[in-house]
Amino acid sequence: MAVHVVKYGDTLWAISKRYNVSVENIVAANGLPSPSGIVPGLALYIPERKHLNRGYRIKPGDTLWSVSRRYGTTVDQILAANPGVEASALVTGRVIEIPSPYKKQVTTLGFILPRADGTITPNLAEAAPSLSYAAIVAYTFTEQGTAIAQAEDRPIITSCRQLNVNPLLMIRNIQNGTFNGPLVGTVLGNTQYRRNLASSVASFVRQKNYAGVSVDFEYVPPANRGDFVLFLRELKAAIAPKLLHVNIHAKTSDQPQNPITGGHDYRAIGQVADLVAVMTIEYGYVGGPPNPITPVDWMEQVLIYSVSRIPPGKIQAAMPLYSYDWALPSNKVTSRAVLAAQNLAISKGVTIKFSAAQATPWYRYSENNIQHIVWFEDIRSIIAKYRLMDSYDLAGMTYWHLALSFPQNWLFVRNNLLVIK
Repeated sequence: MAVHVVKYGDTLWAISKRYNVSVENIVAANGLPSPSGIVPGLALYIPERKHLNRGYRIKPGDTLWSVSRRYGTTVDQILAANPGVEASALVTGRVIEIPSPYKKQVTTLGFILPRADGTITPNLAEAAPSLSYAAIVAYTFTEQGTAIAQAEDRPIITSCRQLNVNPLLMIRNIQNGTFNGPLVGTVLGNTQYRRNLASSVASFVRQKNYAGVSVDFEYVPPANRGDFVLFLRELKAAIAPKLLHVNIHAKTSDQPQNPITGGHDYRAIGQVADLVAVMTIEYGYVGGPPNPITPVDWMEQVLIYSVSRIPPGKIQAAMPLYSYDWALPSNKVTSRAVLAAQNLAISKGVTIKFSAAQATPWYRYSENNIQHIVWFEDIRSIIAKYRLMDSYDLAGMTYWHLALSFPQNWLFVRNNLLVIK
């Protein structure tokens, strides 16, 4: 694969000649609005047969010979890909490039929201080859722990099955459109209500032929930290042998009394769940100052803590398919799909910048005398995130959410990863 960052004076025709790839293929791979629509700083994914090198983090006792055997390559090829690395002086913790014919095997999950009109986002079909699971975001529960469907989910379940994607019932503590901590605290803290919730979720799973459950309980009160783990054990037993997937807040240390993250006991949750999705998103958030949604330096700090508490083979990191646009100085935020953010930069004719430390693209524009700053994702930023996933030997990634277009991501996954179905 290749990545081309557009420079002043570049044209798609010249870029296509350089890489021997048609203009039409470049336009399609990157979701460009037209062959003439490029701006300086735009990162283009150039479709090629060769896939990306693997990233491997040196462990105590490793030798280049043992690493080469694991990845189906040679010591000479590894040395050629890593100038400055000496076979006799490997540094534990250093990430090295591995030219390997083996693709990283991943378990992926995309979140999908049912539409009010019953139609299904066409992005599901585009993303399906890159997905192991789809979590259908359609369920909440009452104060007595009775699960309730908020939308018709049967058409999406059927489509997922037809597309060879395993559908999961997603249960959330949503009330009046927002996550409700007291609601989940009330249910988890009452043995009867808690068991009723596990039972009623399991009933929907059997009734609608779901492949399992994805739990997203946010703002779990710290006092109910242990109750949440009890619920997960009861739910796992109720849906066995189906999959239990749990989404947890990102954090870099355990602060049991923190009102946002304290209710999630990483170690205990990791012992119960089959897969744990660490929500490495919302570093830049609605209501806060302009920042990347998933800066890679912060993401790594979260993963360092996560793998110290949960087996890496159970962990998924989160990848945003969305962008945030801050109006200044009010910091009012508009959210768009990554593709829409890319193409907004093109329509405004602005130069796209790239934060190397955070591995994230951004740009500024002006509209109606109001300055805006946009943080989004591109092929460079997702490569950095997938390399982290590989180097920490995680299970895979999750994507919020599938109605949002990001063609570079799906093409990258198809070309460079082996998705477990």
